[in-house]
Amino acid sequence: MNAYFLTARDARRMLLSRGAVRLNLDLRKTNRTWEVTREGDEFIFPDGTRVSRDVIERIARDEGSVYFVKEGGVYKAAIAGEGFYKLVPTIPPTIEINGIRMHRTKGVNPLQDTRNKVNTVKPKEGETVLDTCMGLGYTAIEASKRGAYVITIEKDKNVIELAKINPWSRELFTGGKIQVIHGDAFEVVKKFNEESFDVVIHDPPRFSLAGQLYSEEFYRELFRVLKPGGRLFHYVGNPGKKYRRKDLQKGVMERLRRAGFVGVKRVEEALGVVARKPGERKGKN
Repeated sequence: MNAYFLTARDARRMLLSRGAVRLNLDLRKTNRTWEVTREGDEFIFPDGTRVSRDVIERIARDEGSVYFVKEGGVYKAAIAGEGFYKLVPTIPPTIEINGIRMHRTKGVNPLQDTRNKVNTVKPKEGETVLDTCMGLGYTAIEASKRGAYVITIEKDKNVIELAKINPWSRELFTGGKIQVIHGDAFEVVKKFNEESFDVVIHDPPRFSLAGQLYSEEFYRELFRVLKPGGRLFHYVGNPGKKYRRKDLQKGVMERLRRAGFVGVKRVEEALGVVARKPGERKGKN
C-alpha cells in the first residue's frame, strides 16, 4: 500500500493500546487490517515509519480530517491555496471545500448518494458515459463497474490531487476504463463530436458557483453530444428552502426542454432531474 490512512477514531484506538493493535488503514476501502506496534511513546507502522504519541494525540482530537502516513512522514489530506480543501472521514470520504461538503452526508453516505444518481440512467456494458464534474470520481467509478467506458472532467486541480490521495478514488487512475480530463466542462464539452455518448451524468457545483453549467447554452451542448435515445441525469440538489429548490428545478427542466430534451422529470431520491434525447438507440435489441 502506498500510504496508511488514519482518522481520529483510529488514533484513539492506538492511544488505548499497550502493545500492538490491528487497524484498517485504507479508510475501510477493504476489510484488511494492518498491525501497528508500540514502543514507549512511538507507534511503528508496517513500513517502519515511527510516529510520536503527541502526533497521534493531535489526530485523535481532529474528528473532521483524514491523515496519512507515507515515506516516513505524517500528513493531513488537505490542500491550502485559493481555498481550503480536505478529505472528510465519511465512508467513503467526501471533500470539504471552504467548509462545504461535495457529497450528501446526512441520512446517506457518499457511495449511496452516488448509486442513487447512477441508477437513474443505468449505464450498461459497452456504453460510453460523460461525467461532467468528477470530484472524487465515485460516479465515474460506479459507471465503469457496470461495464461503461467513462470520460470524466474536473476543473479544479486541487480536487484531482485529493482524488489521487484518496484510496476510494484509486480506480480513476488504474482501472483503464476511465479517462480523466483536467478542464472546464463548459469548454471541454464543446470539443466532443456529436452523438459521442450514450449517457451524461451532470453533477455540477451549486448554481451560485457555476451558473454557466445550468445554462440553456450548456444543455444544448449536452444534447448535441448525446446519441439518439441517450439518457441524462442532472443533479440539482437541495439549495436551501423548498420554494427555492422548486424554482431551481423548474428552471432547469424548462431549459432542458428548450434544448431539445424529452421525458424531463424529477427524481426526488437522487435530488435531480432525468431527461433523454429523442430517437432510438442504435443497436438496441
